[in-house]
Amino acid sequence: MTRPGITIIGGGLAGCEAAWQAAELGVPVSLFEMKPKRFSPAHALPSLAELVCSNSLRGASLENAVGLLKEEMRRLGALFMKGADATRVPAGGALAVDRELFSAYITEKVQEHPLITVTREEVTRIPDEGMVIIASGPLTSESLAGEIAGITGPYLYFYDAIAPIVSATSIDNGIIFRASRYGKGEGDDYLNCPMTCEEYEQFLAALLAAEKVPSRNFEKLVHFEGCMPVEELASRGRDTLRFGPMKPVGLVDPRTGREPHAVVQLRMENLEGTLFNLVGFQTKLTYPEQKRVFRMIPGLEQAEFARLGSMHRNTYINAPSLLTATLQMKSNPRILFAGQVTGVEGYVESAATGYLAGINAACLAKRGMDAVITPPPFTTAHGALIHYITTAEPRNFQPMNVNYGLFPPLDGKIRKSERRQRLAQRALEDIEHWKEQLSR
Repeated sequence: MTRPGITIIGGGLAGCEAAWQAAELGVPVSLFEMKPKRFSPAHALPSLAELVCSNSLRGASLENAVGLLKEEMRRLGALFMKGADATRVPAGGALAVDRELFSAYITEKVQEHPLITVTREEVTRIPDEGMVIIASGPLTSESLAGEIAGITGPYLYFYDAIAPIVSATSIDNGIIFRASRYGKGEGDDYLNCPMTCEEYEQFLAALLAAEKVPSRNFEKLVHFEGCMPVEELASRGRDTLRFGPMKPVGLVDPRTGREPHAVVQLRMENLEGTLFNLVGFQTKLTYPEQKRVFRMIPGLEQAEFARLGSMHRNTYINAPSLLTATLQMKSNPRILFAGQVTGVEGYVESAATGYLAGINAACLAKRGMDAVITPPPFTTAHGALIHYITTAEPRNFQPMNVNYGLFPPLDGKIRKSERRQRLAQRALEDIEHWKEQLSR
């Protein structure tokens, strides 16, 4: 007997988006989330769709591929974007949210939907029948990971690091200045900790010498470039941080009238402005070393840490070997994957795959397993991302954020200054055409 509706494992960004989209298409959904009965090492809120690593959803402009992906999601009616726009906090040229309000928004919408049943218990076994979406996330429990390994074969582990958060009242406002790089946003969305050359060199030496949390023997340590621990970046060269998270370009210290040698930026973590995130300072330093080293940053000498950085596991499958362009398993088409477990990186990308998995599973549930599903065009942000994770070289497959390098080239000669604008224009036109096909 076939299980009615769709079973979704995981109440994170991808799972919630998939559940919402399938239910909106009239298909009953059973959504399983293990919180609050069991928490992963990185989660703290009992609500669904919890943001862990950062409250930033990254660039808002169409100059950034992730900004394009968000705009596509808005036009497609993604719950993720409705929640993000409703709980937005100032962040210059980026889209950032109050993480607790965002999670509460998504939780309320999902739990109130008449076709979604939310069950708070850990899933340790993949259902033997019916449509299933596995959206268990980067912190998949050990028992479920074993189940996934049983249907996928070998899967990989690597570790992301989360950045510390400091209390606003502990920041020295006599040193730190407010400004967004190049004056984007309101011009004062970020707090900036300026460093002289001498201060930078001292900080760098301390960072490189600091004690790190050791990896356990069974862990395969492979860092994703987009979430590289700050000390790992620092080990690549003396000026690596100055061309990365500590880049001073576009910022002028009002005390000197010049660009600092280096800058540590702090981004608002909540709407009240009581907490600030150290931008780009993901870390695997021990807790005592984090306090010692990060208090060397000018303006943070007396910093009170509301959260210290830590390592967390990211489990993902070898999608090119296992998945079709519809996110179905090649070997078992009734099972779909969504979220970071597919090999995408980032909140927005995870939610986008949840959107696609939800509508694809709903189509299969309503029309049968032989239904023809047309993926979004390769020219769109959704399509480019899915194309990458399902067609990349399996032997060297690694997680990926959406970026314009994944898009097919434009026809004819295009000025470099116009390239991204034209790519975005083409993508939005194509996503609208694809959206029309979905409604037929």
